Amino acid sequence: MGADAVDVAVVGGGVMGLATAWELTRRGRRPVVLERFARGHHEGASHGATRNFNNAYDEEHYLDLLVRSRAGWEALGDVGGEPLLRLHGLVTHGAVDAGAIARRLTARGIHAELLSGAEASARWSGMRFEETVLFSRDAGVARAAAAMAELERRIAAGGGEVRWETPVLGIEETDAGVTLRLPAGLLHADAVVVTAGAWTTRMLPSFGLPPLAVTEETPAHFSPVTDAIWPSFNHYVDPAAYPGTVYGMPTPGEGVKVGFHQVGDIVDPDARPHRPTHTAALAEYVREWMPGLDPASAVPVSCTYTSTADSAFVLDRRGRIVVGAGFSGHGFKFAPGVGAVLADLALDPAARAAEPFRLGR
Repeated sequence: MGADAVDVAVVGGGVMGLATAWELTRRGRRPVVLERFARGHHEGASHGATRNFNNAYDEEHYLDLLVRSRAGWEALGDVGGEPLLRLHGLVTHGAVDAGAIARRLTARGIHAELLSGAEASARWSGMRFEETVLFSRDAGVARAAAAMAELERRIAAGGGEVRWETPVLGIEETDAGVTLRLPAGLLHADAVVVTAGAWTTRMLPSFGLPPLAVTEETPAHFSPVTDAIWPSFNHYVDPAAYPGTVYGMPTPGEGVKVGFHQVGDIVDPDARPHRPTHTAALAEYVREWMPGLDPASAVPVSCTYTSTADSAFVLDRRGRIVVGAGFSGHGFKFAPGVGAVLADLALDPAARAAEPFRLGR
């Protein structure tokens, strides 16, 4: 192959694109990742120090992906002297069938423990609980920024390449492969994986994608006022009281991140206002349910969600083009597993993702 040809190109250098490229290098390929923005940019959904490593799922396809992802995180090993997953545990409570999730996790050999509200409040004094609480010590936080850097390092070490500030202006499938139009010319690939986040529909306007809603979400970091121990958490609140399910996690040096899931305004990803929303409701939630945090200390964080109607991921292949999209605000923890699935699809035209992740489902 010449300098203008590769076997697999990956369009989009967020966590899903980097995880895919890393997986391809593990299989002896030398992928090229093409990312529109500079390294460390804040325009998409992969920046920041932490992401919730939430394992509280009862759907088999997500649990399968979780197991595959956990193996990938472990294969990445320690970075800076500690694992990329901080397994300080996760609590899930509120209007959710905690018992059903516990049974599914236990069947997979994943720790799950049901506690009373009083038991949970005694263990995690910075939080308030009323009903049955599911605790899993096999969950916690993914070190997002450290993971991004380590994935890029692994790609380079495996013979791949990440080209920052290299927008893809067009993708065209031909009889011979796929041609990508770049500012400096053309790049030819045998297969292309598109993990372009909020820009996926614009990159593949005729691909048959489901509607992908791009929203700006603004969780916030709050300052602790006690020395309480903090797990990661999911709280399925009364929708009459708050705009959405609450999630969060401790972020060393920044406080405790607390946010409403999937409640932001629809935005143009090229003209995101970076405007916090639901700030009063979030402070009120912290005041009511998080006695260990200062509700007046919020420091908002802006990111995008790119969501399908049912929040299911899109992992599929049409011709020589593979797409990974619609991660709906709960994808980061699955990145190594998603990368493995997308690599499967890129290298084997007969491969298929789990049925709920396929186009046209």
